[in-house]
Amino acid sequence: MIFEIIISRHIIMESIINYFGHIPSAHRSAILVGGIMFFWLLEGGWPLFRFGYHKWKHAGVNFFFTFTTILVNFPLAFILLKASDWTTRNHFGLMQWLDGLPLWIRSAVSLLCLDLVGAWLAHWTQHKTKFLWRFHIIHHADPFVDTTTANRHHPGESLVRFIFTTLAVIIAGAPMWLVFLYQSMSVVLSQFNHANISLPVWIDRIVNKVLVTPNMHHVHHHYRQPYTDSNYGNIFSVWDRAFGTYKDLSTGDIVYGIDTHPKPEENGRIINLLGIPFQKYRPPVNTQQDSDS
Repeated sequence: MIFEIIISRHIIMESIINYFGHIPSAHRSAILVGGIMFFWLLEGGWPLFRFGYHKWKHAGVNFFFTFTTILVNFPLAFILLKASDWTTRNHFGLMQWLDGLPLWIRSAVSLLCLDLVGAWLAHWTQHKTKFLWRFHIIHHADPFVDTTTANRHHPGESLVRFIFTTLAVIIAGAPMWLVFLYQSMSVVLSQFNHANISLPVWIDRIVNKVLVTPNMHHVHHHYRQPYTDSNYGNIFSVWDRAFGTYKDLSTGDIVYGIDTHPKPEENGRIINLLGIPFQKYRPPVNTQQDSDS
């Protein structure tokens, strides 16, 4: 029985490595587009909030920033490839240092590292650094959070996130198949936890012990602090609990957007959104103190 389990794990790992080690660009594009379409349909059938907005017009703004993110990341992708190759050749990073452990354990640890440094730490740093926050505002300024919001990032923020991802690849010692696996999971989970849907409470309590759910991440998009500065996770929910940044807020109390840019001409026009990082800094209007803190 134990032998069969070991063989099964080996076969699964080999399949994952073979697929993500040679994943076609068309498949990666299909993951992005397919995820948006899937959660878009869910939002239409079972919306959390019935927004009074023009869905396609709203999506158009967010798709523009999705496109700029691709433009930033595509020419820089060779840096990730070089970083990954360097860690493998020089036996550097967690994946290499844990060489005595089974491959699936090393892969899991490295994947957690990629999520911690490439997503959670990058996100937390943008909230805590005034200069970087100016770029991140574009993501938070969306007053109608749905699955298209997941990729609403200023080109400057896309560059910052790429730098953190590269750092994560080096620390994790991640081979390219694991990098592609991480990026695929990151795209789908981000679309999922931004989607205008809500999981039943009992399901959410189970799932968000491991993964970031819409119920959890929507709190992060509440327009006021301290909720804005909470629930930074993208794939795994463990980091917010470990670092004390996890918060709950009743769905009925959530108001999307950011209190420094409440006007439609500020948060809904591409030209203004592109210019926000270069405008005069606006401090938070109000800071809510929740009863649990």
